Amino acid sequence: MIKVDVISGFLGAGKTTLIKKLYGEIFKTEKVVLIENEFGEIGIDGAFLKESGVEIKEINSGCICCSLVGDFSSSMKEVVEKFSPERIIIEPSGVGKLSDILKAIKTVDADLSVNVCVTVVDAGKCKMYHKNFGEFYNDQVENANVVVLSKTDKLQEDKIVDSASLIKQINGEALIVATPVELLDGVKLLKTFENIKHFRENFMKESHCCCGHHNHEHHDHDCGCHHDHEHHDHDCGCHHDHEHHDHDCGCHHDHEHHDHDCGCHHDHEHHDHHHHHADEVFTSWGEESPKAFSKDKLESILSTLCDENADLGLILRAKGFVKASDNDKWYYFDLVSGEYEIRVGEPEIIGKVCVIGSKLDEKKIADLFFN
Repeated sequence: MIKVDVISGFLGAGKTTLIKKLYGEIFKTEKVVLIENEFGEIGIDGAFLKESGVEIKEINSGCICCSLVGDFSSSMKEVVEKFSPERIIIEPSGVGKLSDILKAIKTVDADLSVNVCVTVVDAGKCKMYHKNFGEFYNDQVENANVVVLSKTDKLQEDKIVDSASLIKQINGEALIVATPVELLDGVKLLKTFENIKHFRENFMKESHCCCGHHNHEHHDHDCGCHHDHEHHDHDCGCHHDHEHHDHDCGCHHDHEHHDHDCGCHHDHEHHDHHHHHADEVFTSWGEESPKAFSKDKLESILSTLCDENADLGLILRAKGFVKASDNDKWYYFDLVSGEYEIRVGEPEIIGKVCVIGSKLDEKKIADLFFN
């Protein structure tokens, strides 16, 4: 039986960081293959992980949950036949639905067992994403056994507590890890992930949060996965106020006002049920290029991507690596919802940049980088 670990999370939450943590401390002694599903045609994250030594199989051009179920199944079979791994790690697209990922795994004709199902949540942004992209965001939380709150080292305690409370509203069964994973022992962390199923079976009436909070409400289901439970009266685990919300897609929009246009195109007066594919809501622009950039130029570009007045669309994520023009290294960059970082790295075969968001003006973004 091959272990399958699913490490999910919305755009820029820190999935890759968690995988590198586990691989660096544990998985190096195992035969591990990572299946990475990038949203868009340009693969980026694989390059960030390959330095760790993990075998990587990338699936680009869409989400597993949209059009690539067949490709996913064949890719999994190829991985099993080619590498005979002890463990397969699946890192889904940041805008993919975890429920669809789990269904896709069931289509694979191989001796597989879902070992852990973890969703990484940016603790500082979970409220915003929950409000504006609930259909996708909540699905990732609802179907996880464990939710890892990332970037908690940058937040005040009350913000972390609020984020943990919101996660519990969406999924009262999930174990919440609130301590930065960098401070935790990788072996202990993985054991916690793997044993949560047995923990729930023996201790159903109480769900624990690693930050010390307890939920003493009784729950009939015990796996935290929230799928195929025919006996549930509610169908999303989100604890809606059902007097005011007739729809069950998990979008949780404030129907009287929006902070920004999320691109969901809901007709809230006429549709009670929504099920969107990521391709309907999110767009991705990417390009490969040998062009070199100075750090100042790259900072200017990323600052513009963060500027809501730049009229580029809703920028949720940008990432990539480019040749440096002011030294002999390369620049690797990450941008998540208005915050970015640039770091120096080793040369790649060719530069790659990728921007993900909603209603992107691809021409303006391309001109920003390459004109």
